[in-house]
Amino acid sequence: MYEKLPLDEQGIAPATPPKSSRSNLWKGAGLAFVALCLVASQPSSPWTGTPSHHHCGSMTPRIQYAGEKISWEPCGDVSGRPVECSNITVPMDQFDAANSGDKTFSIPLIRMRGKNATQNLLLNPGGPGGSGTEFVFRRGKQLAEIVGEGFHLLSFDPRGINASRPLAECFPTRESRRLTDGTRTSEVEHDSAEAYAWSLNLAQACKDTMSEHGGYINTPQTAADMNSILDAVGQEDLVYWGFSYGTILGQTYASLFPERSSRVIIDGVANAFNWYSDEVDIESFTNTEDVLEGFFDECIKAGKNCTLGELADSKHKLHKLVFDFSDKLKEQPISVYVNNTMYGILTWESVWFNGIFPYMYRPSGWYSLADNLAKLLKGNATDAWLAYGRQAAWEMEGEGNRFVTTNDALSGPEYWPHDRQSMLDELLPKLNQSIFGPTENSDYYNRQNWAIPRTHNFSQPESVHTAHPLLILSTTYDPICPLVSAKTALKAFKGSQLIEVEGYGHCSVAVASTCLAKHVRDFLYNGTVPDQYTKCEVDGSYFIVPEEDGKVVAQKTFETSEEDRIHLAQLELARDWKYYYH
Repeated sequence: MYEKLPLDEQGIAPATPPKSSRSNLWKGAGLAFVALCLVASQPSSPWTGTPSHHHCGSMTPRIQYAGEKISWEPCGDVSGRPVECSNITVPMDQFDAANSGDKTFSIPLIRMRGKNATQNLLLNPGGPGGSGTEFVFRRGKQLAEIVGEGFHLLSFDPRGINASRPLAECFPTRESRRLTDGTRTSEVEHDSAEAYAWSLNLAQACKDTMSEHGGYINTPQTAADMNSILDAVGQEDLVYWGFSYGTILGQTYASLFPERSSRVIIDGVANAFNWYSDEVDIESFTNTEDVLEGFFDECIKAGKNCTLGELADSKHKLHKLVFDFSDKLKEQPISVYVNNTMYGILTWESVWFNGIFPYMYRPSGWYSLADNLAKLLKGNATDAWLAYGRQAAWEMEGEGNRFVTTNDALSGPEYWPHDRQSMLDELLPKLNQSIFGPTENSDYYNRQNWAIPRTHNFSQPESVHTAHPLLILSTTYDPICPLVSAKTALKAFKGSQLIEVEGYGHCSVAVASTCLAKHVRDFLYNGTVPDQYTKCEVDGSYFIVPEEDGKVVAQKTFETSEEDRIHLAQLELARDWKYYYH
């Protein structure tokens, strides 16, 4: 059974981590067979539409490896590399067995085996709400090339996410979600009344739909679930690479279970002290507009490779041109008509929040962003609308994200102002410090009115001594997890070291850097942490004209074929990098 592990006042579990040996059993990228395997013998979900009561074992033999407590079955392949799937069951409350009773979560697992591997590298793509099973299918090939064959790539859908059951939802059916009106929240002051009123209903719906399970969808519980995963595969020490929100998970794990934290990489680092607090956190936007200025600067430098740069001869003029044009959309959105089944309007919000902001995360998309903006400024809004303006009828998504972020932080009326105006007075001066600040608007009203009681008391401690120092990775200008947050983590974990990739984008993998890849390998295989703060350069330019066949082309030549392969893998990963933080 599961031993009760109360968290002390510093948020540290004083006992050994909980272990699990119970096993059972992705809504995934068109791979229906995998979806069947991951939800075998579970009730169907109206969200994923996956069938129930289908046993994958009836089609393929299950495999159990020496030293492991679970069995696996083949569930497809990635670029010719087979992957295998399994599932474990974990208690609802990892820290109090009596509180769990017979309530559990199922956690789907996926693994791409390394040819010479003796250990598993556990991956988390971010979010909260990012699917680890999808991550391995979409990015496993590139990650395996970067990491090498000495590790199995192992990932999972965290509790309440994707193919995990029960799934974090705020409506009992997809139809009820579809029929429920949403509300605008993109203007902090103007949308305040609707955002506040809507959050009251949403909070109650989330509580009613999830019942008791809802309170246990949080990061400390997921960190403990990682121990259950390790126990299931017969591995004592955590080897981990977490991106974006995955850095919150990594920091939380390393704080709760420092003795098992053998090789922990956190990449694109969020501030864990702020994450668990009741503060309006604007630190995350520290470098967002620096990235925007970098977009304009690199566009001018790119010459003919950036069509937007043809409209101005300096980054300052280009900045003014884009801002002046988009400001007109506040007063008069552009009507776009393609045909009688495809038409709509292009608004200021759609340009900035659906177009420009997401591409600050992923510089590999700057060429297409610049091309769409250039056409827009020249009077043709069709491509920009097709890319950023078409919004499906409002449909509640990302509920796993909502549950985790709100359950993690200090949420509910006892921590926040009790009325709308007082809340607005607190939010307005902070969120308006950045042009992108309003993207956080609804999150804080959700926190204010959250109806699910907090079930943990974790807060990020100082001066954590882990079994082995952490490796911390960041770009110089990350649009949502700034370098200053990585430096905060550097101070929090004794002996850790930071590598800064001198470029733009969210997480180190948003750009190609063989220097960075070498450090990652040295850390994973040898435990090598740089002696001092280290900087790595970016390999290649930001504005790359796409090839007609969709293939990536090397931006640099290297001395060895292995470096060439790593470089191409990094370019592919950067091109297709899916941001999960928002």
